[in-house]
Amino acid sequence: MAAALDDLDRNILALLQEDATLPLDEIARRLGASKTPVWNRIRKMRDAGVIRGEVAILDPDKLGLESCFFVLIRTSQHDAEWLARFLEAVRARPEVMEAHRLAGDIDYILKVRVANARAYDAFYRALIKEVSIFNVTSTLSMEEIKNTTALPLETVSGTG
Repeated sequence: MAAALDDLDRNILALLQEDATLPLDEIARRLGASKTPVWNRIRKMRDAGVIRGEVAILDPDKLGLESCFFVLIRTSQHDAEWLARFLEAVRARPEVMEAHRLAGDIDYILKVRVANARAYDAFYRALIKEVSIFNVTSTLSMEEIKNTTALPLETVSGTG
């Protein structure tokens, strides 16, 4: 169930999505509010799970992780045992940035970040060693056009 947010909540979240290291004083100043109500709202949104955590966003290119592959997976097995092995394998691989179960012809899509094609091949070999996959199609992203962690808060309905 979606949390009910008002304009102040959305504005707090927008600032935190932009820079989670902003001091409470600065957030309150930018919003024209006092510190205590802003702090209480942040605490409530953390407690409600709206704010799941705060992290540093790293530059993959500067860390030598220049290749981003999208991996489309089809399986012929849909039993609980296979699914458990697949989920465990995917969750254990640090190269997997995102994993989604899909509707349609493709069962799963993975976003995999590695240094190069050789590193992707090592990832692929390790994955298929752990779990049987019917068909895998991998595509290399040639250029990242947009990458954001910010959610579109203006589309979130609420009480205000």
